[in-house]
Amino acid sequence: MNWQAWRDEFPILSRTTYLNSCSLGALGRRAQARVATFQEEWSAWGAAAWYELWMGRLAELRRRVAALLGAAQTEIALQPSTSVALAAVASAVDYRRRPRIVVAELDFPTLAYQWMVRPDVEVVRVPSDDGATIDPQRFADAVDDRTAILATSHVFFTTGAIQDLRALADIAHARGALFLVDAYQSAGQVPIDVHRDDVDILTTGPLKWLLGGPGLAYLYVREALLEALRPTMTGWFGARDQFDFDIARFEFKDDARRFELGTPSLPSVHFALGGQEVIDEIGVPAIRERNRVLTERLVAAAQAAGLRLRVAPDADARSAIVMIADADPAGAVAHLAERGIIVDWRPGFVRISPHFYNTEAEIDRVVEELVAWRS
Repeated sequence: MNWQAWRDEFPILSRTTYLNSCSLGALGRRAQARVATFQEEWSAWGAAAWYELWMGRLAELRRRVAALLGAAQTEIALQPSTSVALAAVASAVDYRRRPRIVVAELDFPTLAYQWMVRPDVEVVRVPSDDGATIDPQRFADAVDDRTAILATSHVFFTTGAIQDLRALADIAHARGALFLVDAYQSAGQVPIDVHRDDVDILTTGPLKWLLGGPGLAYLYVREALLEALRPTMTGWFGARDQFDFDIARFEFKDDARRFELGTPSLPSVHFALGGQEVIDEIGVPAIRERNRVLTERLVAAAQAAGLRLRVAPDADARSAIVMIADADPAGAVAHLAERGIIVDWRPGFVRISPHFYNTEAEIDRVVEELVAWRS
């Protein structure tokens, strides 16, 4: 793979050292072209484009996302955000016999918030022993016969640690609980196969490693669960005969689209399709190997420079999210930005997240500038 050639796809790389893909993936020319096409079609076709073109684009995106996740197209729904996707799932679960939700203390807060606001649900947070990873046995100790869902991240947003999905699925299913995965930090940089790993529900979206920007999310629901999961929040895109416009009758679609709500954001759909084209052409396994090279170079250089990291101790469990401790992370990020290096921070840490379009020289430079910031 000629990784250098891919850099021309992303204009921001000609102006900056962009190492912040975990916050927002770089905008590519294909995504820009997709949106330009959408604008041209809107201008030329008006509302007729919905029936002639855009409904087909929604189907294309579901198909591409299904292939990315190892799912069937009928198991994919489009949502405006992960928060909405989780809220729709939360509304479809009966908590009377199983009033507990198990999450990890390292998860992104949205994952817990959906259930924290429900008075009929107890949220259990599984602790981390090392601050970077969580031993699967910790989940096994927390999940019991009262647990409705074990909900956790594929990749932790503040440590980059990759969890063993199959091990966690087995823990949940042994107790009769559902297994829900937040894959927003992993999709596009770490391979996912929901059928192989026995995942029941998964949410992700194009904002980060999938290079598709904000305003959209994806929801996978295992086909065998669809009939039993009937959300109590819905919209006309979730109706079986949505174009009948029958206000006196409602039936859910038979597939995962029953979780869809209102009219999708078509600009976001087209941005996402452009980013997904790039990911599909390269392939996530190849991206994973390239990002592993960049990540391990970053980890080694930071450690050699005496910087303190919070990452998984095992390289195989590290994704392209590297947390470097700093007493003033916001100041460090500002220092780097003045020098054309774009990264992010979380409390106590500078977060560096390379993607396949970055170079070894950029990795070396960010470490050098962090050392200079401290001196």
